Amino acid sequence: MLASWVLVWGTLPARAQSGRLPFEPPHDSGQGVTGAYEGWFKNPDGSVSLLFGYFNRNFKEVLDIPIGPNNRIEPGGPDQGQPTHFLPRRQWGLFTIPAPANLGNTKLTWTLVANGQTTTVPINMDPLWEIAPYGEASVDNTPPTLRLEERGPSAQGPRGISTSRTTTVQSPLTLTVWVADDAKTFPGAKLPPDPPLTVTWSKFRGPGAVTFANPSPAVEKTDVPGAAAAGASGKATTTATFSEPGEYVLRVVANDWSGDGGRGAQCCWTNGQVKVSVQPEAAGGR
Repeated sequence: MLASWVLVWGTLPARAQSGRLPFEPPHDSGQGVTGAYEGWFKNPDGSVSLLFGYFNRNFKEVLDIPIGPNNRIEPGGPDQGQPTHFLPRRQWGLFTIPAPANLGNTKLTWTLVANGQTTTVPINMDPLWEIAPYGEASVDNTPPTLRLEERGPSAQGPRGISTSRTTTVQSPLTLTVWVADDAKTFPGAKLPPDPPLTVTWSKFRGPGAVTFANPSPAVEKTDVPGAAAAGASGKATTTATFSEPGEYVLRVVANDWSGDGGRGAQCCWTNGQVKVSVQPEAAGGR
C-alpha cells in the first residue's frame, strides 16, 4: 500500500500534495524520494514548459542520486536538468523542461531510486494540469524579478535565469542577487517587513558538500537597476564554500509574500541557477 501511495501522491494536483497523510509514520532516514509533477504552463514566448519538484519522505536524510538508472527522465534523458541532490521533505517547483511537441502521444516519466525504493511519476498535458506561475489573478500578483548580475538580464517565474562562476576548493565564492517585486497582496492584508522578499540558496547538483555562510540571507532594501516601478526591491549576499573540485549547480529562489512554491498555489516565485566550476586548491593553499 505504501508504494502505491508514493506513486499516486506524485501525480496529485499541487493543492492536494500540501499535507501529509495522517497515518504516515515519520522517518528521519531510510525512505525514498518521489518526483512531483507540478503541471504545465504556457510561457510568454508561446512555448510550453513542464514544472517539477519532489518529495523526499525523510525528515532529516539528504540524498544524492546521480543522473543515470536511478535518476532518469525518459524519453529524451536520462538527463533533463533534474536535481541530483535531494533535501528533506517537499520541495516545490525547482526546475522545468520544455514540453515535447508530441507529448500528448508520448509517455514521459521521471524515475527515482533511493534507499531501495523505486518511484515513477507519469507526466502529461491534461488541461486539468495547466497552472499559471506567472500571475495570481485574484490579487494581480506576479513573481519577483531576479538578477544574478546587478545590470545583467532578469527573469520572472520558474524557468528562471542562470549564470556561471569559477572558484577553488575551500575558497568562499561570493553570491549576490538583486530582486524586485510588485508587492501586491490581498486587499487589506499586511505585507511582511519591507522589502517583502526572501532569497534561499541550496545545492542542486555536485560531487561534494556545499556550505553557505547563510542559505537565506536577508534582503537589503535598495534600488535595483531597471526596477524603478517595483513596489519593493533589494539585494542579498552570501558565500558558498565547496569541499571538493568538480562541476556544481546551485539553486537560488526568490519568493514574495506567497511563500515557497506559492504555498501550493503555483505562483509566485522565481528560480535561478549558478553553475560553478570548482578547481583544486592551488599548491601551498594559495
